[in-house]
Amino acid sequence: MKPALVVLAAGMGSRYGGLKQLDHIGPSGEFIIDYSVYDAIRAGFGKVVFVIRKDIEKIFRTSVSKRYEKFIDVAYAFQEIDSIEKTYSIPQERSKPWGTGHALLVAEKVVNTPFAVINADDFYGKHGYKLLADFLHGEEKGSYAMVGFKLDKTLSDNGSVSRGICKVDNNSFLLEVNEMTKISRNKNGQIKNISPDGIETSLTGKEIVSLNMWGFQTDFFEYLNNLFINYLDKEIQIPGSEFYLPAAVHLTIMNNSASVKVLKTEDNWFGVTYKKDKPTVMEKIKILSEQGIYPEKLFHD
Repeated sequence: MKPALVVLAAGMGSRYGGLKQLDHIGPSGEFIIDYSVYDAIRAGFGKVVFVIRKDIEKIFRTSVSKRYEKFIDVAYAFQEIDSIEKTYSIPQERSKPWGTGHALLVAEKVVNTPFAVINADDFYGKHGYKLLADFLHGEEKGSYAMVGFKLDKTLSDNGSVSRGICKVDNNSFLLEVNEMTKISRNKNGQIKNISPDGIETSLTGKEIVSLNMWGFQTDFFEYLNNLFINYLDKEIQIPGSEFYLPAAVHLTIMNNSASVKVLKTEDNWFGVTYKKDKPTVMEKIKILSEQGIYPEKLFHD
């Protein structure tokens, strides 16, 4: 049974300033999502599930799934503010859904095989998909995986980024994920994070980071549901709070409910966190096409 790929694509990209998931990046007008799906298909995935909002469903169906329907099964799940149990009262000031953990939860009904999870606006490179496909074919319940990137391969030249800094044991199992939300490299090449209370932390760049590229068995949904209910009970009234997928994985590990194997890759991450990132990403993908790693046009009859 082929694994599925769940693509978290509901976010608008506030720092980027628009719907960056549908921005043309490749030499033939490809989106970053196109490269993710292409890499997943050749790694052995059999289905792609897009988690989106209802208000962008039409453009996704006409601009995205239309490209892939001859090559892979496509399904949709919808993340909205009211995609929670009706017993909870949603605060009037709430303006957005409940984070990446919640985004994955809404896909539960359309995912019935082992699956990977990625962000729609990240270019991960082909190696990570192969690592996850191989892992998901051979593991059992409670055995999950994360593709780990080196921090210095995941930075933007145009501003700070959020990364999950990982602690990994000697057997490459994940011990914990600590979110750092303002990591940047200064003009001298030094990498630092500024915490919300202004504390500065120096980083080497060799740290293993999570970029929300995960591999799960379907039993993870049960843990995720329980953790989300606990989150709502405690934080539903807190403005701007979010139920993050890395935090949910961390709690699952702390509860001894599962193990997470860290699959390390040397691939470079490309992303369009900011508008100014786009020309650099376009040039890097153009080079990959010229090197023959990707065809000039990914999907054609």
